[in-house]
Amino acid sequence: MLTCYLRYVIDPYKLNEFEHYAKLWIPLVEKFGGQHQGYFLPSEGANNIALALFTFPSMSAYEEYRVASFADPDCQAAFRYAEETRCILSYERSFFRPVFGS
Repeated sequence: MLTCYLRYVIDPYKLNEFEHYAKLWIPLVEKFGGQHQGYFLPSEGANNIALALFTFPSMSAYEEYRVASFADPDCQAAFRYAEETRCILSYERSFFRPVFGS
Protein backbone atom coordinates (compact mmCIF):
# COMPACT_ATOMS: atom_id res chain seq x y z
CA MET A 1 0.00 0.00 0.00
CA LEU A 2 1.27 3.46 -0.94
CA THR A 3 -0.18 6.84 0.00
CA CYS A 4 0.46 9.89 -2.12
CA TYR A 5 0.69 13.15 -0.18
CA LEU A 6 0.21 16.31 -2.21
CA ARG A 7 1.01 19.70 -0.72
CA TYR A 8 -0.34 22.57 -2.79
CA VAL A 9 0.50 26.25 -2.65
CA ILE A 10 -2.73 27.81 -3.84
CA ASP A 11 -3.92 31.30 -4.63
CA PRO A 12 -5.93 32.18 -1.50
CA TYR A 13 -8.19 34.40 -3.60
CA LYS A 14 -9.12 31.36 -5.70
CA LEU A 15 -10.08 28.99 -2.92
CA ASN A 16 -13.48 28.27 -4.52
CA GLU A 17 -11.78 27.34 -7.78
CA PHE A 18 -9.36 25.04 -5.99
CA GLU A 19 -12.21 23.38 -4.10
CA HIS A 20 -13.95 22.73 -7.43
CA TYR A 21 -10.70 21.25 -8.79
CA ALA A 22 -10.42 19.00 -5.73
CA LYS A 23 -13.96 17.72 -6.18
CA LEU A 24 -13.15 16.86 -9.80
CA TRP A 25 -10.20 14.67 -8.82
CA ILE A 26 -11.69 12.59 -6.00
CA PRO A 27 -13.84 10.39 -8.28
CA LEU A 28 -11.11 10.33 -10.94
CA VAL A 29 -8.57 8.79 -8.55
CA GLU A 30 -11.19 6.23 -7.52
CA LYS A 31 -12.04 5.54 -11.18
CA PHE A 32 -8.47 4.28 -11.64
CA GLY A 33 -8.38 2.07 -8.54
CA GLY A 34 -7.19 4.50 -5.88
CA GLN A 35 -8.80 5.33 -2.57
CA HIS A 36 -9.03 9.06 -1.92
CA GLN A 37 -8.75 10.26 1.68
CA GLY A 38 -9.78 13.77 0.70
CA TYR A 39 -8.49 17.25 0.16
CA PHE A 40 -7.77 19.47 3.14
CA LEU A 41 -8.31 23.18 2.59
CA PRO A 42 -6.99 26.10 4.65
CA SER A 43 -8.93 26.91 7.79
CA GLU A 44 -6.69 28.41 10.46
CA GLY A 45 -3.06 29.33 9.94
CA ALA A 46 -1.64 29.61 6.43
CA ASN A 47 -4.29 30.60 3.90
CA ASN A 48 -2.44 29.32 0.86
CA ILE A 49 -1.64 25.68 1.70
CA ALA A 50 -3.91 22.75 0.82
CA LEU A 51 -3.27 19.01 1.09
CA ALA A 52 -4.53 15.85 -0.56
CA LEU A 53 -4.06 12.20 0.37
CA PHE A 54 -4.88 9.16 -1.72
CA THR A 55 -3.78 5.55 -1.67
CA PHE A 56 -3.02 2.92 -4.28
CA PRO A 57 -2.22 -0.75 -3.64
CA SER A 58 1.34 -0.33 -4.98
CA MET A 59 3.69 2.05 -6.77
CA SER A 60 3.05 0.21 -10.02
CA ALA A 61 -0.73 0.73 -9.59
CA TYR A 62 -0.07 4.44 -8.98
CA GLU A 63 2.14 4.63 -12.08
CA GLU A 64 -0.59 2.95 -14.16
CA TYR A 65 -3.04 5.58 -12.88
CA ARG A 66 -0.64 8.39 -13.85
CA VAL A 67 -0.23 7.05 -17.39
CA ALA A 68 -3.99 6.50 -17.78
CA SER A 69 -4.77 9.98 -16.43
CA PHE A 70 -2.85 11.61 -19.27
CA ALA A 71 -5.07 9.82 -21.80
CA ASP A 72 -8.40 10.22 -19.98
CA PRO A 73 -10.63 13.09 -21.20
CA ASP A 74 -12.05 13.80 -17.70
CA CYS A 75 -8.57 13.98 -16.21
CA GLN A 76 -7.40 16.23 -19.03
CA ALA A 77 -10.37 18.53 -18.37
CA ALA A 78 -9.39 18.73 -14.69
CA PHE A 79 -5.78 19.55 -15.61
CA ARG A 80 -7.00 22.28 -17.98
CA TYR A 81 -9.32 23.73 -15.33
CA ALA A 82 -6.37 24.20 -12.96
CA GLU A 83 -4.32 25.83 -15.72
CA GLU A 84 -7.12 28.14 -16.81
CA THR A 85 -8.06 29.28 -13.30
CA ARG A 86 -4.46 29.43 -12.02
CA CYS A 87 -5.74 28.31 -8.61
CA ILE A 88 -2.59 26.21 -8.02
CA LEU A 89 0.70 28.09 -7.78
CA SER A 90 2.86 25.03 -7.11
CA TYR A 91 2.73 21.58 -5.57
CA GLU A 92 4.96 18.84 -4.25
CA ARG A 93 4.27 15.13 -4.22
CA SER A 94 5.62 12.61 -1.70
CA PHE A 95 4.87 8.94 -1.08
CA PHE A 96 4.44 7.15 2.21
CA ARG A 97 3.85 3.59 3.36
CA PRO A 98 1.70 2.95 6.39
CA VAL A 99 2.82 1.33 9.62
CA PHE A 100 0.13 -0.43 11.61
CA GLY A 101 0.18 -1.78 15.15
CA SER A 102 0.80 -5.48 15.67
